[in-house]
Amino acid sequence: MESIIVKGGRKLSGEVTVGGAKNSALPLIAATLLAENGRTLLENIPDLRDINTIIRLLAGMGAEITRSEGKLEISTTAIDNCQAPYELVKTMRASILVLGPLLARFGEARVSLPGGCAIGARPINLHIKGLEQMGAEIEVEHGYIIGKAGRLKGADISFDLTTVTGTENLMMAAALADGVTHLRNAAREPEIIDLAVCLRKMGAKIEGDGTHTIIITGVEKLTGCEYQVMPDRIEAGTFMVAAGISDGDIVIKNTPLAALDGVVSKLQEIGLEIEPLTKFSEDQPLAGIPVRIRRRNSTLQALDIKTMPYPGFPTDMQAQVMTLLTLISGTSVISETIFENRFMHVFELQRMGADIEVDGRTAIVRGVEKLSGAPVMASDLRASAGLILAGLAAEGETVMSRVYHLDRGYSGFEKKLKALGANIKRIKE
Repeated sequence: MESIIVKGGRKLSGEVTVGGAKNSALPLIAATLLAENGRTLLENIPDLRDINTIIRLLAGMGAEITRSEGKLEISTTAIDNCQAPYELVKTMRASILVLGPLLARFGEARVSLPGGCAIGARPINLHIKGLEQMGAEIEVEHGYIIGKAGRLKGADISFDLTTVTGTENLMMAAALADGVTHLRNAAREPEIIDLAVCLRKMGAKIEGDGTHTIIITGVEKLTGCEYQVMPDRIEAGTFMVAAGISDGDIVIKNTPLAALDGVVSKLQEIGLEIEPLTKFSEDQPLAGIPVRIRRRNSTLQALDIKTMPYPGFPTDMQAQVMTLLTLISGTSVISETIFENRFMHVFELQRMGADIEVDGRTAIVRGVEKLSGAPVMASDLRASAGLILAGLAAEGETVMSRVYHLDRGYSGFEKKLKALGANIKRIKE
């Protein structure tokens, strides 16, 4: 078991570089299953537990994978096994993303029902329903989704709820379907745009990504390509909060600023100054640029936040910003509309002296003068980052256990913070 120890009270300063987006890299790796020939070279791949898991998943199916610093070269020409076993899928919900590509290209799939963070129900029935509309026959038995299909057919699919992985899964499946597929009430996240751009480079015909209606005209086959994963907007947002909570002055390089409107507007309202140091290209809105983050003045403002699908405030930034709000005078209200069980970090923050009251999906945060270091336990990926941020500002020593949650989504997080001046280290118990 490993823990991270943080001693608070240091102002962070310097430069930090954001890595590739986990939530983009995972569907892009799954999309290589669609390539009938040729090798796909993906660049800016983060070094994360979830990435390691999906690499092992594809390798177990017969994919040939070469990995070097930040790069993955993948050939799926010799796939001979369309199964995603429980042993791997149980640790990562994104494993469900192989379901659509396997059915589309091979006509069969046996994928374990997924696991991952315990932040609430994320039903995969929308994935299954859409694939059935495209002609797949799907059964769920003994903990596995078992699917069979001839060539999938284009369909008009309306999601009952906006779903990111559902949109990605069906977009990939539709890329090889016979005919035209309309995905209505589709998710608009930047990671979906990133996937669509890559699929187009592979030969797919997709339009409307970034809107609520995506139109995919199926093609006979896709081939490998070279593609660079977008920077991680959540990692960038987390370092923005780190600058604010430590009263620091940080330049965050490779920030996908155009994908962070919902976060930036709230942090500016709180009182942070967010200064782009170069302009981003209109032709490459997902590309990263350097951004300077610091407090505008010594007094920050309480405010209300409601998590929403993109382009609203992301649920993946809720825990981090809540931590900052615990130290701001006044009362803030956070409404969590995406997941019903994403306030588990509240109890750990309370152990550190935070004044937070939870009522269903609403958290009332009353600012306190200080937090105190304490032993805490991460409950999920983003909660782990929030607790480390709390440790940066707390008096004394904070020891966070269950570090494996952090490693699912942040590469070298404590090393990057240490380079900015934080007193932080990882230990093995």
